[in-house]
Amino acid sequence: MPYPPMMMESLRKLEASRQQRLEQEISLLTLDEKMKLLESCHPDYRPGIKAEIPIGVNQGQPASRELVELLASESMLSPETMDLSDVHHDVDVLVIGGGGGGATAALFAKSAGARVMIATKLRFGDSNTIMAEGGINACTSKGDSPARHFIDTMGGGGFTNSPAMVRSLVEDSPLIIQWLEKLGVPFYKNRDGNFMKRHIAGGHTRPRGHAVGDYTGMSIMQILRDEVLNQEIDVIEHNPAIELIMDEAGRCAGAVCMNADTRQMVLVKAKVVILATGGLGRIHVQGFPTTNHYGATADGLVMAYRAGAELLYIDSIQFHPTGTCFPAQVIGLLVSETSRAKGAQLVNANGQRFINELETRDSVASAIIREVSDRGNGIETPIGNHGIWLDTPVIDIRNGKGFIRNYFKHLHHRFAQYDIDFSKEPILVYPSQHYQNGGVVTDAFGKTKIPGLYVVGEAAGGVHGKNRLGGNSLTDIFVFGRRAGIEAGKIFPQTEVGKLTLTHVSEYNARIRSSGLNTGKTSPLLFPDYRFERALPTYNQ
Repeated sequence: MPYPPMMMESLRKLEASRQQRLEQEISLLTLDEKMKLLESCHPDYRPGIKAEIPIGVNQGQPASRELVELLASESMLSPETMDLSDVHHDVDVLVIGGGGGGATAALFAKSAGARVMIATKLRFGDSNTIMAEGGINACTSKGDSPARHFIDTMGGGGFTNSPAMVRSLVEDSPLIIQWLEKLGVPFYKNRDGNFMKRHIAGGHTRPRGHAVGDYTGMSIMQILRDEVLNQEIDVIEHNPAIELIMDEAGRCAGAVCMNADTRQMVLVKAKVVILATGGLGRIHVQGFPTTNHYGATADGLVMAYRAGAELLYIDSIQFHPTGTCFPAQVIGLLVSETSRAKGAQLVNANGQRFINELETRDSVASAIIREVSDRGNGIETPIGNHGIWLDTPVIDIRNGKGFIRNYFKHLHHRFAQYDIDFSKEPILVYPSQHYQNGGVVTDAFGKTKIPGLYVVGEAAGGVHGKNRLGGNSLTDIFVFGRRAGIEAGKIFPQTEVGKLTLTHVSEYNARIRSSGLNTGKTSPLLFPDYRFERALPTYNQ
């Protein structure tokens, strides 16, 4: 048995209660019960964890302290020293970000005849896209419809979503599945040839998740990466963008990138810029671990905000209910919501269920935090963290022996490295910072109020409101990546770029200095620094 003696008593209680739990039904929360739970236990509601943005378009509005610090820091770039006549690359469309949204935008812009370049911080493909396990939502089956998907998504976001963006999401989703399958994505199918769909997440009333095992995002990104290279789209890797460039008419006209190896500044001039930089998990809001990849440091938010773009719901962070809590080497890594959809149960130290596992993510995460922090029913690990059991063996009991090994290959392999058999032994979980619900304000085509600047994917806000439903993130990046790429393809032929300028950066730096806001740091962050941090925080004490 891989678990230490200190965890064995609660494990025995879990095993003893399993048969009784298999027959137990737990009702969904009423709206009033849900709101009370969120307000008392969700991390977004904790006192003192937010601050007012002190400068810029959203001045006076709340955001996490970690993000506010980035927004209140001067640029790492010295605009006055830049020679903007020394352009290294001159293209029609610059895509910043090498995940699924960026690759999709690049492909559709290229198909319209644009000269396209992708600039990415890490290797092309390194992104949250490849870490998406559960699936991609689309209403492709009888009994489902865009209208149902629309209502589910709006309800999941507390009806704070942009209706126009949600409509685009749900209506375009079947087209995206067809496009991805045509490119070669091997979505799982039933014997009759129809898509095998998962009821992958809380808040959905129909099964609409299209998946490739539990490595859906990785599979899709492999295909998109090959297609981008086959289309001979230029990609510059290890070149994070550090500032957007404007022209004298106030149009976004490219970006300053930095070669991560040589620290040389690389100027890219473009008629259209599409930001697809992802989220903020690696700034570790409230000290939580994260499911996010190494490059998710809110760079797009900082660059767009300095250029004058407006942010929406940036104070709303999604915490995935089931981040790994043990073993210590994989703290924070995602355990797919599909595991709960297929029957896995959340069980406290006394062997009791305490929430319907298919509530929306904000509710389930809050219920776990309540069980651990308020009720003292968590299971302690050797490093002092506390978590809740996810009783995964129930999956095989409900779906047949061998289901886990066939359906959850990635997760089974991850835990097997630590002698935990996912099909025979439960795993310990606790909420992990997972998704940035808000972002830059855009329309249903990714267009911002800044001419020439589009933002897609997690860096954009509005489509998910204040809480995203599982499986909608992959849909989001491909739907709006496609839409932004098509729009870029339409406008670049009629676009002329004027004299390049970084005046907006100089002015932003000056406002910080004159207001006495200087944090002593610079932004964007680009890369998290773990050298002087405790590697394994006791984050929920």
